[in-house]
This record gives sequence, C-alpha cells and structure tokens, in this order.
Amino acid sequence: MTFKLNEIRDNPGARKSRVRVGRGIGSGLGKTAGRGQKGQKSRSGVSIKGFEGGQMPLHMRLPKRGFNNIFAKDFAEVNLGMIQKLIDAGTLDAKAVIDHAALKAVGLARGGKDGVRLLGKGDFTAKLSFKVAGVSKGARDLVEKAGGSIEVIEAKIKSELAAAKKGKARLERIANKDAKKAAAAKA
Repeated sequence: MTFKLNEIRDNPGARKSRVRVGRGIGSGLGKTAGRGQKGQKSRSGVSIKGFEGGQMPLHMRLPKRGFNNIFAKDFAEVNLGMIQKLIDAGTLDAKAVIDHAALKAVGLARGGKDGVRLLGKGDFTAKLSFKVAGVSKGARDLVEKAGGSIEVIEAKIKSELAAAKKGKARLERIANKDAKKAAAAKA
C-alpha cells in the first residue's frame, strides 16, 4: 500500500468538532442552549462549586490544622551511611572536602536550596572533612569519632550578618547623638 500526501487523513472520530449551541430550534440545542430554564446556572460567569445555598459550606465547617512556615530552611538531607557506601564504591573522593556540590555531583543531595544537612543514620567509618549548612548531633558525633571534621557554613554567615547589623545600628545611634549635639550647640 502506498501513501499519498494529499490522501492522509485522521482516524475516524479522532477529531470531534465542538457543538454550536443556541443556533435555532432545528439543531436541538437552540433557544436555551441545553442550560434549562432561567436561574443562576443558566447565566454566564457562574461558578458555585461548594456553595450550599447560604449554609456554611463543608470546607468551612471542618477544623483547620497546621501552617506553612515561610521561614523554614530547605535542606537536602543526606545520611552518613549513604556517604560511606559511595566512599566504599569509590564514587566519592575521600581526600577532598565534601560539600553540597560534591554530593550533588554523585546524586545524593537533590534540591536543598539552603544547602546540605548531615544526618547520622547508618554505619560510618571514613575520615572525611565536610563543609555543610547543617548537621545533627548524632552525625557530628559519628564524624568526629571517625576522626573527621565538620565546618558548618550557614551558622557562620548568620553570625556575621548579626554582627554587621549590630555594628550598623551602633554607628547610627552615635551619628544621631552627634547630630543632636550639633543642633543643640547651634541653638
């Protein structure tokens, strides 16, 4: 069987043309266009899903719980046991500093726009140095027991910012005092 470009057609029933409502009595969907007689639902722009005739709707009667914390940090959580497996397999370099980029490269740290947080699940024996945004108490104990080190970078940034803010506020107070003294001396 040969195909000709001018004879290519869709399968029968693959494309269905839309129903043109309100186009005369003969169409069967004229006048009221299948919407019934009058009332709110026959008008355009009506969206009354969940409306219960003025009675308090079900979604408002049920109790609400919890909230989304807009200040919550988004960490990629990585267990030390998984890191140990990759070290044993030779996928992760034990001599290099292990940070977010290194863990992402081997597919351990997915997401985590605020960095990596180490968790202490699994066996861990490798002597490694980490540079991460957060670490659990158990993970810190395991790493230090194995002879490794952890540098928490997020805490450093926070403390530096806090110190800078304090210093700026102090400078502003001193400048305000000096301005007041100068104004008093003029008057």
